[in-house]
Amino acid sequence: MRNLNSPSLSLSRDTLREAMAREGWSRSSTFDAELALVELIVNAWRHADTTSPVVVILFRANTLRVNVSDRSSTLPEQRPHTPLAESGRGLQLVAALTDRWGVDPQKLGKTIWFELDGVAA
Repeated sequence: MRNLNSPSLSLSRDTLREAMAREGWSRSSTFDAELALVELIVNAWRHADTTSPVVVILFRANTLRVNVSDRSSTLPEQRPHTPLAESGRGLQLVAALTDRWGVDPQKLGKTIWFELDGVAA
């Protein structure tokens, strides 16, 4: 797995944070979106063997949508875990932090996305 201080991860987080600030989103919503983004990128590294997932950030009306695409056609699934397990909570965390999330199979790979509803300034 790649380092959580990876330049690509930092760049993705910084880009998201700056875009949300420009659009007038709250710091709380921005923190939730950053954490969800990190989870999806780390999942792409760990489970999809994709060192450089493609991240797309979209704003539509009062909705933020973040897409993370990787090259694996294997769809994600929430797996049960024990309270002391070191992994297995990523998608549950994404679901808790966002208003919606899902996965869209692509011809080559898949796109996992999440959306946050907010009030743009």
